[in-house]
Amino acid sequence: MKGLLTFLAGAAVGAVATALLTPTTGEDLRARIKVILQRKGLIAADDMDDLVEMIATEVEQNKKLK
Repeated sequence: MKGLLTFLAGAAVGAVATALLTPTTGEDLRARIKVILQRKGLIAADDMDDLVEMIATEVEQNKKLK
């Protein structure tokens, strides 16, 4: 069971990383993150917008630092 959970967590991280590393606008990025998280069932719908906003902000700040 632990192996399955590890695999699923890794798959989710990989999917989000792929979405974040693909050049898109901030609005498109937020929409893609939200869809990925909804498909994976990783977060409740109530918390989704806050999480997506936090991730997108971090990504945009990191792009500016490069």
